[in-house]
Amino acid sequence: MLKIFKMAVRNTHRYARRSLLIVSLIAVGVIFVQVYMAATNSYKTLIISQITDSMLGHLQMHKKGYLVSVENVPLNMNLTTEQTARAEAILKANPMVESYSTRIKLGGMISNFAETTNIRLAAIDPKKEFKTAPLLPSRVLEGNNNLKADEVLVPELLAKGMKLKTGDTVVLVATNKDGSVNGKQFTVGGIIETAPGPGGRDGYILLADAMELLRMDPPEISEIAVHLKDFGKLDTAFNALAKAFMQEKTKDGKPVFEIHTWEKLSPFASIAKMIDMMTLLVKIMLVAIVLIGIMNVMIMSVYERTREIGTIAAIGTQPNTILAMFMAEGLCLGLAGVIAGNIISVVVIYGVRLLHITFSFGMREGFILTPSVNPLDFSIISAIVLAVAVFGSLQPAWKASRLEPVKALKSI
Repeated sequence: MLKIFKMAVRNTHRYARRSLLIVSLIAVGVIFVQVYMAATNSYKTLIISQITDSMLGHLQMHKKGYLVSVENVPLNMNLTTEQTARAEAILKANPMVESYSTRIKLGGMISNFAETTNIRLAAIDPKKEFKTAPLLPSRVLEGNNNLKADEVLVPELLAKGMKLKTGDTVVLVATNKDGSVNGKQFTVGGIIETAPGPGGRDGYILLADAMELLRMDPPEISEIAVHLKDFGKLDTAFNALAKAFMQEKTKDGKPVFEIHTWEKLSPFASIAKMIDMMTLLVKIMLVAIVLIGIMNVMIMSVYERTREIGTIAAIGTQPNTILAMFMAEGLCLGLAGVIAGNIISVVVIYGVRLLHITFSFGMREGFILTPSVNPLDFSIISAIVLAVAVFGSLQPAWKASRLEPVKALKSI
């Protein structure tokens, strides 16, 4: 086998120009795919972290049926104190859960005594919320992110429209689930940046203030947001928690809870899937380029070396040996292209990091693209290219191994 590879290397050197062309073609394809995957994965990871770590959480748990009518923020679909305690016990028992935050979602009106408009609010416990959504404090543009009693964090767009500033007095009016209306005076504790996706335009108040505003006695909860220790184990954690929550039944035998990943809650999940689809298409293009390139080179090699093949066949070389020799040439070309492509890809990826390329998402600007070298992606692409290189040389190699020595020696 070692002799076959030595012959394959020697033959690639004999046709240096053609070999260099195909190696360059493979390297360019590898560079394009590796850099593209590194950049898109960086973009996707950054945006997902902005969505999950600034408002949604990795998972959310609600009362069964809540998500269907979530746009109406239904107070009649809240979790009771007993149900909340049961849900918290399940979350505490799961080792993959790092933190969770209980929230009350409500809609209401906000007035600065000059004008009134609609507002959506999320009532939170700041300590739990900032652990579950660690990027939330960074969204506070003005004021103190340490929310206090009788304070409200007002969304940026709403604050601009009503010309609200930190320290201004406003009145929040809301309707409880019984239909009665109640109002409460608040101070604008801060202005919070608007973010794309569900919850990106919500204001924030304390849980205790929301319960007072809604005359909620006993306390109830709209949702529980969950932050995992390892986001990479999202599916595993979801399956484990879903199984645990499904065991909780009502007296009628129906599920009490429903749990969803961020993908079910955010429209960006469809964009993430589109990015994955585009990455797959780019991989297919690379496979096609390598396959066509290798087959073209090997077919030309067989055509130009017909007499040589006839000679080695005439001296007793077995067809399987000739087959292995040509396939080894394809493997050598693929290996050279992969090594060169991966080395240059690493240089390009770190070059992009040094350029500090920025982009915007929604209304927020200043995101820095930070692609990184992923050994798993590099290994997968390298393996695919090498497999295709060998496969691409199979048909020409098979043809060469089946040439009759007499006819091959007569060839010009």
